[in-house]
Amino acid sequence: QVQLQESGPGLLKPSQTLSLTCTVSGASIRSEYYFWNWLRQPPGKGLEWMGVISGSGSAWYSPSLKNRLSISRDTSKNQVPLQLGSVTPEDTAVYYCAAAKTFIMSATDTAHYDTWGQGTQVTVSS
Repeated sequence: QVQLQESGPGLLKPSQTLSLTCTVSGASIRSEYYFWNWLRQPPGKGLEWMGVISGSGSAWYSPSLKNRLSISRDTSKNQVPLQLGSVTPEDTAVYYCAAAKTFIMSATDTAHYDTWGQGTQVTVSS
């Protein structure tokens, strides 16, 4: 029943801030039974876990991204926005939001996640 949908700009220039939104249907983002994750997959590479926010609003980030990354909640719209600052071409990837019922840091095993969005392509190019 839970459905996720990513949205945001597909093209950015280096140094800009990437803003994406995960819109959740079928469950409240405040639910104590779900953790809302962001992951990404660069072309030809594996899945990279970016961060997670809990139903109570606590967020945890990948150490490699924590200085640039912010994941928050928009409870009025039932959305989980992501902001990634100072983007470079290395940030080019398909970005996914995904729901899990347990908390595991840095989980890239797809079996950990109950529901995925379709993903959105983000290209950073000068």
